[in-house]
Amino acid sequence: KDTPKVHAKIGDRWEVCMAASDGQFQQISFANAICTTKGGTHVNYVADQAVKYLVETLSKKHKQAGIKPFMVKNYLSVFVNCLVENPAFDSQTKDTLTLRASAFGSKCPLPDTFLKKLANCGITDAILSFASFKANKELKKGDGAKRQRLLGIPKLDDANEAGGRNSKDCTLILTEGDSAKSLAISGLSVVGRDKFGVFPLRGKLLNVRDASATQITGNAEINNVKQILGLQHGKVYEDVKSLRYGHLMVMTDQDHDGSHIKGLIMNFLHTFYPSLLKLPGFLIEFITPIIKVTKGKESISFFTLPEYENWCEQADTKGWKVKYYKGLGTSTAAEAKEYFAAIGQHRKEFEWAGDDDGKSLEMAFSKKKVEERKDWLRNYVPGTFLDHKQEKISYSDFVHKELILFSRADLERSIPNVMDGLKPGQRKIMFACFKRNLKSDIKVAQLAGYVAEHSAYHHGENSLNSTIVGLAQNFAGSNNINTLVPQGQFGTRLQGGKDSARYVLLSAVGRLSVG
Repeated sequence: KDTPKVHAKIGDRWEVCMAASDGQFQQISFANAICTTKGGTHVNYVADQAVKYLVETLSKKHKQAGIKPFMVKNYLSVFVNCLVENPAFDSQTKDTLTLRASAFGSKCPLPDTFLKKLANCGITDAILSFASFKANKELKKGDGAKRQRLLGIPKLDDANEAGGRNSKDCTLILTEGDSAKSLAISGLSVVGRDKFGVFPLRGKLLNVRDASATQITGNAEINNVKQILGLQHGKVYEDVKSLRYGHLMVMTDQDHDGSHIKGLIMNFLHTFYPSLLKLPGFLIEFITPIIKVTKGKESISFFTLPEYENWCEQADTKGWKVKYYKGLGTSTAAEAKEYFAAIGQHRKEFEWAGDDDGKSLEMAFSKKKVEERKDWLRNYVPGTFLDHKQEKISYSDFVHKELILFSRADLERSIPNVMDGLKPGQRKIMFACFKRNLKSDIKVAQLAGYVAEHSAYHHGENSLNSTIVGLAQNFAGSNNINTLVPQGQFGTRLQGGKDSARYVLLSAVGRLSVG
């Protein structure tokens, strides 16, 4: 009696009433004054319209909820009274109408006002609650547990005491790729394998904040991390006694992408296990120099690019030899042992300073905070960097002083400059071509090597090769006027340029003069 109902009379032949059910589809229906106790095509015809509308409406507002038609139908109560031409039933008892909808002799399109009222009668809350329950059930399938032996996870070098009685003292080192894992393994020869485990991440972790349960459960990296740490979905952690590892150390490159990976790991923990971020000493980062300058026996290490740029402006750089560490794989095994021998200097602990930390992480990674993120980037002050001399780093400091550098760099390398229409990578290629005075044919790989040598290009060779090929493509739809002359097959519009040959030649660069 108290359930809100929505009623409509559509034409002379149809009368429909709908309400929210208690989780099981219910129907009362009549066809030509015959009570169809099991429903039939007339009930499905009406109910499917409501289901389609509610699925579309909820999916727009709650994309990550993963609303399915069966979820919506389970929460519908439908009353239908209709007149159809030449009704056909499944048996003599006439429990189910089997007549095709196209043969009803009339149509019953549910009005928009009816559907909007239905969406506002409390049914949407019940559907979303059920979808959340299903999602949590799915996420719990990948839960880990505290156990000593863990099998079936490739590339994991488990600590000897992980999952044992001393597990709270164990540290899992998450590295950025296999080469960084090699560096960590070299360092373990100094600190030992009893309390240190290593696992390499393959690329960047999924941004789970607005992801669906299907995306998260289908992500191998997240499932592996949950198994290795022994994480249980929905659990509030007051200590680390129930985990296989008491500390999580993130060991990434010191470049902008390394900062992004650290942020994505924080985002994962804050979304599903915020209590872990509040535990002192749980999340740690291992910092390595991004630039090291040497002059004789004197050596200075810089952990951020702005810090190095400030030093260049204030000091006399003459006679200093500069080494750029593109990734952790650039460091030698001897340097790895040095890092781990002085692990106290390279180990920085993240600490929870308050609600602002959570708001900062949400602002950085939530799709709903687009406008706040724009203001955040507009207020960026050049020269900002995170001071790694401090022992503890708050999450808000990390977001506003380190992660913002990635966001700025990502924008700069993704959006062409208004002055010349080029991105930084493309500009470096053109600079190298002019410097070489390129007029004769040259292989793409050869030009890539020259660009990397003369223009301080710090990214991967494959990325550089594809950018060079893109500058030479001239098929319709390549979205540019080619600045390099293609001598060979540089791709066609059939595959969007991906069908270019591996060994191709380039020729003269076109110079433009402005009159």
